[in-house]
Amino acid sequence: MAYKILVTNDDGYEAKGLLSLIKALRELDDVEITVVAPASEKSACGHSLTIIRPLRFISVEDNFFKLDDGTPSDCVYLALSTIFVDAKPDLLISGINRGSNMGEDITYSGTAAGAMEGVLHGVPSIAISQVMDFSDPQGDFTLAQKVIKELVLKIKNGSFPLPKREFLNVNIPPDLDSTDNRDAKMVVTYAGYRFYANDSHLHRNPRGEEFYWLGLHPLNFLPREGVEGISDYEAIEAGNISITPIQLDMSAYKSMNKLKAWIE
Repeated sequence: MAYKILVTNDDGYEAKGLLSLIKALRELDDVEITVVAPASEKSACGHSLTIIRPLRFISVEDNFFKLDDGTPSDCVYLALSTIFVDAKPDLLISGINRGSNMGEDITYSGTAAGAMEGVLHGVPSIAISQVMDFSDPQGDFTLAQKVIKELVLKIKNGSFPLPKREFLNVNIPPDLDSTDNRDAKMVVTYAGYRFYANDSHLHRNPRGEEFYWLGLHPLNFLPREGVEGISDYEAIEAGNISITPIQLDMSAYKSMNKLKAWIE
């Protein structure tokens, strides 16, 4: 029986990263791929579900659907409740995202949310992102394709390395061709501490009405204090592949006793 993989993303069904992922997976033996992706880009939509309007599958080709105005979470939720009614997929992969998803950016990420939705339903899941130099908006996904094939084969021929409600968040170093990245290695990391700032740009339309574009923040990180190992950002800076186990339980356990004392 074929190994079944559900694929989604947040850049939209025509995105180069998604098509590169599909191409890489189709090179594997005994793998059956089903793609359900947003009809339009849904970057930074987070783990959102659409509950105020209906959603519609649109067939792109065999086992490839776009979800009209759907989010990555919508895509996974509906795929699991309609296409995979009798048996869940063996693995879910969300990506390949155009841009990094490191540190607290994971909370914004539609790519990570696709994997979150997968593990909520008991499906082993991977989110994979390509750190980009946006002066080259298309990007090169060669290394990402190689890495995802290695990970899928390792899982397919063995087991998924994480417990329930945890997923793998993979980030690939930026825009390196197959020669430059031959020494890149997989490094297990934690999610780094990212600096944020307000970056909005005021514009006016021909009628003088104001509107704003939200800008992209530079990738500025610090290591977390009191944490062993290295952060996702440090691994990327060194030209390596960052693999971070992410759990959905966001409870701040170390603060519980302090909070109890504060309440009392």
